[in-house]
Amino acid sequence: MKIGIVGLGLIGGSMAKALKSRTEHEIYGFDRIESVQLKARLLEAIDADLNAENLGEMDLVLIALYPAAAIEYARENAARFKKGGIVMDLCGVKEIVCGPLRRLAAENGFVFIGAHPMAGREFSGFTYSSERLFDGASIILVPFSGTAIETVHAVKQLFQSVGFANLQISTPEEHDRMIAFTSQLAHVVSSAYIKSPTALNHIGFSAGSYKDMTRVAKLNEEMWTELFMANPAHLVAEIDALIANLRAYRDAIAGGERETVYNLLKEGRERKAVIDGERIAE
Repeated sequence: MKIGIVGLGLIGGSMAKALKSRTEHEIYGFDRIESVQLKARLLEAIDADLNAENLGEMDLVLIALYPAAAIEYARENAARFKKGGIVMDLCGVKEIVCGPLRRLAAENGFVFIGAHPMAGREFSGFTYSSERLFDGASIILVPFSGTAIETVHAVKQLFQSVGFANLQISTPEEHDRMIAFTSQLAHVVSSAYIKSPTALNHIGFSAGSYKDMTRVAKLNEEMWTELFMANPAHLVAEIDALIANLRAYRDAIAGGERETVYNLLKEGRERKAVIDGERIAE
């Protein structure tokens, strides 16, 4: 199978390296930064460059770009994609991307399936990509009604071959609602938390909890701004819920309400236990 990867950053570059080293498929790659594309070729992460001339030969095209750029690339190349071939976006939001690409697929005769690899690092770019990035990770697939089960199964097997251990099927709306909580809110909280003036003097006073809370504050602001702005309703709802919960803790502590603080913490611990599948002691 011929696989084309558009965008050779952290995700696209890692996908190229994993596919190249762990499968027998032919891997073609494109990046708007010529030096990145050259580096990918020299390091043998790809077999050859992906271009307008050979795009129509690809059995599968993975678009690893920011949402707006992914939509633009698909629109510009919709007529070039192989008829009956599979095109997948790897964006971190789905509602804004899947609608336009689904329509393009119907109009141009290719199969579209949305995908979101649940893996990443604090750093971005091809330099930090790794064939092991997806080992043990989950991938969310967003196929539409009418997509052949055989096609979804083939895609599942492909992703399993590069390390993914779990596959989740979702809709664009469910994906964006859940991701607002599991990913986007965490980045908002970490970014806000590190802005405390006290953080400037943390050395010698911080341990694991500080590192856990601040790890994702080292983010790519260009990418995350686009992801946040593409999912405002769901993300704002999660932020509002968090603010309400923080207000409850703040008011109880400020008011000296020891029993309330105790109960709030107990509720949080029990909720975590339920989420982790643990039995709560009576």
